[in-house]
Amino acid sequence: MDFKELASKYKTPLYVYDFNYIKERYEALKNAFYARKSLVCYAVKANSNLSVLKFLADLGAGFDCVSIGEVKRALMVGAKRYQIIFSGVGKSDEELKEALENEILLINVESFAELLRLEEIAKGLNLKARISIRVNPGVDAKTHPYISTGLNENKFGVDAQTAKKMYIHAKTSEFLEPTGIHFHIGSQLTSLSPIIDAAKIVSELLRELRALEIDIKFFDVGGGLGIIYNDEKEINLYDYAQGILGALKGQDVTIVCEPGRFIVGNAGYFVASVLYEKFNGKKRFVITDGAMNDLIRPSLYGAHHKIFAYGKDENLGTCDVVGPVCESGDFLAKDIKLPECESGDIIVVKGAGAYGFSMSSNYNTRNRAAEVCVLDGKDRLIRRRECFEDVVAPEIEFLESADARAK
Repeated sequence: MDFKELASKYKTPLYVYDFNYIKERYEALKNAFYARKSLVCYAVKANSNLSVLKFLADLGAGFDCVSIGEVKRALMVGAKRYQIIFSGVGKSDEELKEALENEILLINVESFAELLRLEEIAKGLNLKARISIRVNPGVDAKTHPYISTGLNENKFGVDAQTAKKMYIHAKTSEFLEPTGIHFHIGSQLTSLSPIIDAAKIVSELLRELRALEIDIKFFDVGGGLGIIYNDEKEINLYDYAQGILGALKGQDVTIVCEPGRFIVGNAGYFVASVLYEKFNGKKRFVITDGAMNDLIRPSLYGAHHKIFAYGKDENLGTCDVVGPVCESGDFLAKDIKLPECESGDIIVVKGAGAYGFSMSSNYNTRNRAAEVCVLDGKDRLIRRRECFEDVVAPEIEFLESADARAK
């Protein structure tokens, strides 16, 4: 990609997504389960741009959603209702009601209290809620604490025995239909063994449920497959699929997986322009127009992204890459090697397709970046850059009302 040309055409800061790469990753994962019934449900939270979702929907993907807003996004781009799953530890009554009315495939339930509330809502609508229960297998995913979800100390899911009681209750309910079983132990997983350990635990519970004549049709292994940001090693997809199939020991279910980062992470680039270089004593800073409000992962997680100065590779020196936000935590990288930079040079942050724009904000009243896709060598805008009027629009009417009251 010619990042200089894209920066000139669309200005910076800017997100750029390689749609050909997205297709390759989706198809690689889908093909890993080629011999079995499977459904790849893209995790919308990773990157929820409508054009990204439409592209995946056209490829046949389903969607894993963690808010009713994400469900609406999936429906808006033509996703099939029977390929949408609604997950999340804290769904409101309104969200559950709307999910039921939209007749999506499954609602993933994360507590007994939520199960009972969903049952009441379904009763009020005279509908039957298809459910899956998120089982917390107590397996350490060995990932960052903020994105670990499979331990008892995490807020997600229920233990196997509680899950069994919930399934028995659902089986006897007129308004609940237990259809799936689900686990997800964390994100950015680069070791296969915790996934297989979790699959074996949940598979054993599945066997017990079927012995109780609870007809589970979907075995949802969650997402979390890691990608290469620096020097990580990705999980081999053949080994991943075969490990899960082995854990199931021949049980006839549709395997569901929920990748997000795996599909879009390394498809994305964050592009910023250099404003200045400065030195505080011996410390060198490359100051860009991209900031923590645009890409918060380095500040939030201490995440590492490879960064390069487009078209420059000489006179390397150690520096911090920082932005204009009024926080010492506003950095894109620390102590990395970059060439000497001048105003107008282009800095490219790799691996920015997941949890980049989707976690961005208007902090410091900064306009969120534009998003661009590149497909078969052609680029197009898929989200325009925000302007000041966009940022303040939800507040203006109330400001005017206050002025009118004062008069």
